[in-house]
Amino acid sequence: MTLIKSISGIRGTIGGRSGEALTPIDIVKFTAAFGKILLSKSDNKKIVVGRDARESGTMVNNLVVGTLQSIGADVIDLGLSTTPTVEIAVPLEQAAGGIILTASHNPGQWNALKLLNQVGEFISDEEGKEVLALGESLDFDFAEVQELGTVYNNDSYLQKHIDAVLALEYVDVEAIRKANFKVALDAVNSTGGIFIPALLEALGVQTIYKIHCEPNGKFPHNPEPLKEHLTDLSAAVLANNADLGIAVDP
Repeated sequence: MTLIKSISGIRGTIGGRSGEALTPIDIVKFTAAFGKILLSKSDNKKIVVGRDARESGTMVNNLVVGTLQSIGADVIDLGLSTTPTVEIAVPLEQAAGGIILTASHNPGQWNALKLLNQVGEFISDEEGKEVLALGESLDFDFAEVQELGTVYNNDSYLQKHIDAVLALEYVDVEAIRKANFKVALDAVNSTGGIFIPALLEALGVQTIYKIHCEPNGKFPHNPEPLKEHLTDLSAAVLANNADLGIAVDP
């Protein structure tokens, strides 16, 4: 079992003993510490949360959301999302910060809390050390019942993110549509299986060969995008004479 506490966040394997893996106790204390720091620096009580489709995702999300409520934060819960989608949601919501629940390319037994500041960027070295110190000390109070936070579920950010991409100066949707590209996608059964096809369709791509795009968190292969893990995608590109193959981590 592994628990890695760093300035970029808290990541580890699910199960085992507190302090040695990413257990509910570790999730709660570092979420509470980060939330308290955000609220101390902002007049806005909103904190954005989004997650990938890992099998532990619902459990971790419930702990994080409940903990943030317990310190008086209002939670904007994006549900299944992507890292850059959560990053753009934070400033659009004018939130105090955000937490992304994903262990990126790590295997399925891993999960993590990735911590964002008020502009949707990963927190600094100094801020990370502050979170770790407060999480270990637990030197703060939780909210009284009248001051508990509220949860707002918001599934609008897939479209908002796509709209932001389409608005970029160098994105030429008509040129992409006319090219009639055929694209293969391996989303390792996580949220890329929702977001990437939607983005490709918005860009005018009409032929998409989807493999491992069911967001159930059951990774069909090691999710780190190394050559030896991309054989299914390579085969799909060749079998369908695709112009492009895209692999995304969870």
